[in-house]
Amino acid sequence: MKRIVQCVPNFSEGRDLDKIEAIVKPLKNQEGFNLVSYEPDKDYNRTVVTLLGDPEAMVQPLLKFMEKVIEHIDMNKQSGEHPRMGALDVLPFIPISNITMDECVEYAKKMGEEIASSLDVPVFLYAEAAQETARKKLPNIRKGEYEGMKEKIKEPKWKPDYGKADTHPTAGVTGVGARMPLIAYNIDLATDDLDVAKRIARYIRGSSGGFKHIQAGPVFLNERNHVQVTMNILNYKQNPIYRIFEVVKMEAKRFGVEVPSSEIVGLIPKETIELSLKYYYACENKAYKAINDMDTLSNEAKTYLKFRDFDQLKIIEANVE
Repeated sequence: MKRIVQCVPNFSEGRDLDKIEAIVKPLKNQEGFNLVSYEPDKDYNRTVVTLLGDPEAMVQPLLKFMEKVIEHIDMNKQSGEHPRMGALDVLPFIPISNITMDECVEYAKKMGEEIASSLDVPVFLYAEAAQETARKKLPNIRKGEYEGMKEKIKEPKWKPDYGKADTHPTAGVTGVGARMPLIAYNIDLATDDLDVAKRIARYIRGSSGGFKHIQAGPVFLNERNHVQVTMNILNYKQNPIYRIFEVVKMEAKRFGVEVPSSEIVGLIPKETIELSLKYYYACENKAYKAINDMDTLSNEAKTYLKFRDFDQLKIIEANVE
């Protein structure tokens, strides 16, 4: 049976479409894996790439892709709403089918070593690939961002896992990891008041006493002229989307703010949607029966969770099939 991983490189360019096309070109039309999507965001100035397939087939194309990242992105001139520490900010491997987490960790180590040795970009291993407890959580590594990393990396406790203790002059550093699927989820607020998003993010994130598996922050979207609570759901089974969505709507009411929509960045497991639909169906006194048609499932997600820019190809299983 085929081994399938999801690989989600995030690079720090979301505005120049010509550069983005040049960067992702080495990942197109490859044997053994699919380039499922690449989603640029002008406000975040970041593009999220999603690959699905055999990890062994990804290694060399990813190195060519990294070469293009270095060629086209100068972090000394880069700015955006999303925290970042390098041109290729993160590169996680996620087990999907017939592959273990331990195997994903080995691919993370392999990629980290290759990036550092052949491209001279220091690499930190994070999440399940982390070699030290302090590096398990990506925000710990990324604290200080690109600008702060120039001095941080020289501290003995922040020596990179691969490469020299000095940032690449234009590409910074890269985080390579292995993790379970997380949900990159953003909730739109119908206001331009960033303080509202800041306060709601504080109410829901784990570090402030909110949901244990939620990392959240505020952002203003110039392209859409409203604010957003942006988050990672690290464990969608213990913190399902419907619960986060309903709490944010509840908290927004105190500010008189509507919640018109939400969005998923990258892919999500089918089970994520099902967990939320079961809740909403129960609220309407309807029995939930498994929905195997992906188009129907995505439409139900748009109806109940107000997902925008969403279709069945955002569901992992639709792409695997």
